Amino acid sequence: MQDGIEKYSLVGTVIAVSISKRHTFSKKNQNIIKLVKGLGIEGDAHFGSTIKHRSRVAQNPDQPNLRQVHLIHSELFEELAERFHIEPGQMGENITTAGINLLELPADSILFIGISAAIKVTGLRNPCAQIDHFQPGLLKAVIDQDRDGNLIRKAGIMGVVLESGEVKPDDEIRVQLPPKPHRKLKRV
Repeated sequence: MQDGIEKYSLVGTVIAVSISKRHTFSKKNQNIIKLVKGLGIEGDAHFGSTIKHRSRVAQNPDQPNLRQVHLIHSELFEELAERFHIEPGQMGENITTAGINLLELPADSILFIGISAAIKVTGLRNPCAQIDHFQPGLLKAVIDQDRDGNLIRKAGIMGVVLESGEVKPDDEIRVQLPPKPHRKLKRV
């Protein structure tokens, strides 16, 4: 531990990387993607410093883009496998991971991926009705409630690119947690 910051407390792996040039629900798997500091993923519809999510652009197109990169842990696909068949990229994520419970990360965690890419975790993805167009009933499956009735969103996390770099399947993901006290992820 250094200056109250836990260095690389968790390690995981990239399973797949995906992009879509258009605002489509699913994204196409790639051999490699390029993350660009402050902008997101080159060639993806959500690339830019201001928000690109269509419903949010309609509200205020000048909002900062806190949703540059979407990550989902492949363990979610395994959890849903009895009722749904989901492949990497099909739920709109750019990076499919394994070995890290992304939903339990605190806000402002930093994911170091591959040789030089770094992503700062900004919050939870809020799944919308489009998810049921992909597979009926999936929206209900990725939303849950805890014992206190609080909403649990399981459709992945969002982040911004802190450092540029290329990311590909089998790259290692190293997690640096922020200083305590940790803040729970909220929807962005």
